[in-house]
Amino acid sequence: MGRLFDFMLPDNKSPLTADSTDGLFNFITEVSLIMLIGITIAMIYFAYKYKRKSEDDKTPVITHNNTLEITWSVVPLILVMIVFGWGYSGWLNLRAVPNDAYEIHATGYKWNWNFNYENGAQTLNELHVPAGRPIKVVMQSRDVLHSFFIPDYRVKHDVVPGRYTYVWFQAEETGESIIFCTEYCGTSHSDMLAKVIVHEPDEFEEWLELNGGGLQGSPVEIGEQLVQLQGCQTCHSMDGTQMIGPSFKGIWGREAVMSDGSTIVVDENYIRESILYPGEKVVDGYDNVMTPYEGRLSDDEITSIIEYLKTIE
Repeated sequence: MGRLFDFMLPDNKSPLTADSTDGLFNFITEVSLIMLIGITIAMIYFAYKYKRKSEDDKTPVITHNNTLEITWSVVPLILVMIVFGWGYSGWLNLRAVPNDAYEIHATGYKWNWNFNYENGAQTLNELHVPAGRPIKVVMQSRDVLHSFFIPDYRVKHDVVPGRYTYVWFQAEETGESIIFCTEYCGTSHSDMLAKVIVHEPDEFEEWLELNGGGLQGSPVEIGEQLVQLQGCQTCHSMDGTQMIGPSFKGIWGREAVMSDGSTIVVDENYIRESILYPGEKVVDGYDNVMTPYEGRLSDDEITSIIEYLKTIE
């Protein structure tokens, strides 16, 4: 019965992310169907067996039935725990991005999707990826709340203004799939569509070469230029030397202790917040002296700076 309800789902084009979701969907549907049939048969049987046969029939006093009460409490509890465990396992898989994933940045805005690649290529409403390789899509919004959803890969996540979120998948076959925005974002919400175009690995490399690198260079190159233009090196060293602010050397993914004693892993959201509102979280041992960059850098510029900081090891 495991594949009985597959006809209710779109094609499964990313088994690594979709199999767990499909399995849980089928399990819940099958259990629900079995319970529906069982309860319906029981209702019909009891209605017939215990129907009133004469005017003198009286319902006997029934206080309780321990076996029945334990059964209808324990069995649903077991089913709920199975669903929870299965769902949690699938969620962990969707958060654990493989180390060899190719990273693409997606920006949602009314009412389009813009995609940026590691070599500087940019596309509008077309996400080009290679088959057989994990893809990590790091997302941000320029305006309101959006939601990035690819039914064929069973991945969906809100795209939140002022934050970075991500999804990952691995397409196994060439072809195309639809990307939807599934969070109402205005009058043309239903038109906010894009598509995933899956290439053979060699064809993807050729596509990157043909479309990569504009006049400004790749996101890493743009980020390096911005760091220099904004004078970041005045306070942050590149070689680990202690200056007014923390060194950029090896900053990405590092655990940093804050002045209030809390610990934070340096990721996209932390760096973004530190650029726009540096006084919110100050690293222990340093003073709150950095000027906020809110309104001085665009989201795309901040993203490029983050990409550059990832390369300083």
